[in-house]
Amino acid sequence: MKLTRRLLRPFSSVLAHKLEHYACMQPSSLSMQEYIDIGRKETATASFVFVRNELLVRLANIMKEMTFLPAKLLSMPSVGRVTNWYYQSFEDLLYFENADVDCSTVNTFNDQLQVIMKRHSDVVKTMAAGLLELKNAGGISMSREPSIQYFLDRLYTNRISKRMLQNQHLVVFGSMLPKSPHHIGYIDPACDVAGVIKTAFFDARYLCDIHYKVSPGLRLKCINSLNPGKMIRVVSVPSHLYHVMFELFKNAMRATVEFNPDTDSDELPLVEVTVVSGRHDLSVKITDRGGGFPRTNLGRMFNFMYSTAPSPILRNDSEPAMAGYGYGLPLSRLYTRYFLGDLVLAPLEGYGTDAHVYLKAIPFEAAEVLPIYSNSSRQQLTTSIETNDWSHHLPDHGCHRSDLRV
Repeated sequence: MKLTRRLLRPFSSVLAHKLEHYACMQPSSLSMQEYIDIGRKETATASFVFVRNELLVRLANIMKEMTFLPAKLLSMPSVGRVTNWYYQSFEDLLYFENADVDCSTVNTFNDQLQVIMKRHSDVVKTMAAGLLELKNAGGISMSREPSIQYFLDRLYTNRISKRMLQNQHLVVFGSMLPKSPHHIGYIDPACDVAGVIKTAFFDARYLCDIHYKVSPGLRLKCINSLNPGKMIRVVSVPSHLYHVMFELFKNAMRATVEFNPDTDSDELPLVEVTVVSGRHDLSVKITDRGGGFPRTNLGRMFNFMYSTAPSPILRNDSEPAMAGYGYGLPLSRLYTRYFLGDLVLAPLEGYGTDAHVYLKAIPFEAAEVLPIYSNSSRQQLTTSIETNDWSHHLPDHGCHRSDLRV
């Protein structure tokens, strides 16, 4: 079967009909254990049938929600690029909707999946650029900001889930190589937690040295409550854990250096990390002496439209930045929540901050949290908050009720 490129027609009647059809379907939430079982027991053709349909459903659900975004945000050039990528990928996958289920089709499908993954590799950065474009264009009514935050939480959770699905299929049944021989797709059944944390720390420290010429050290303590004295190993997606720890280390290091100016690396307060492996949870606490922040700022720390660092200049190069786009913390929280974990901040203004990361330790309990398009989500996206119903707003710890409905 030869895949041919067709002209993208986002508003064609056929595409619109298919979008409505798949948006009415609910995505299938898989646990980490089910991902492992599929990798160990299923065939390439069975995986193809499931992934083909499931990707169409997950794409359609989030694409329907895109249509309810404020017109001003949709008109931003970067946001337009993202929406076009989604329409193009949806149409690419429709090509396989009724394809013969054989090895040739699977091979062609795998090639197309890699094209789609490459196309969507910069979705987060491009949407972040779109928010900066919106800000530079005068911003938007504050009454619509909660709905945009609600959508971005769901868009990025959807993206994490799609990449998980694609990576698992391509590593197990395609040509992508696993990170190590004992990996099952992107899942490590015996992830060395301390090893991942150390790698994330030293990568963040290298970046901190580039930007500030100094960086704090690390003090790591691991407590295995089930097997005292043994290494902590859990079923995990190492790339997700790395992403979260890397972002938290960047924040901790930046705060520590800026709160302690003119201090050599050897004299900077250490970033302290405590890892505890329990029966149900893997818990990680990151403590810094970076001055903390006011408790009233907690809600904004997980807002994609807020950053404690100066906004970076919009550009297309890949030079890393310590901070500034405003999606480090909120995206990290989504990675933890994707498999029913969480990320919580506890600041001590004038002293430092504790960041608590919680991950499921039992693969049967680590189930995907997926956004579902519905009347409820449509109402969340279209309702403006015009009036206050409290005399004062209490700190929400960065966790709105709507945040939990992803």
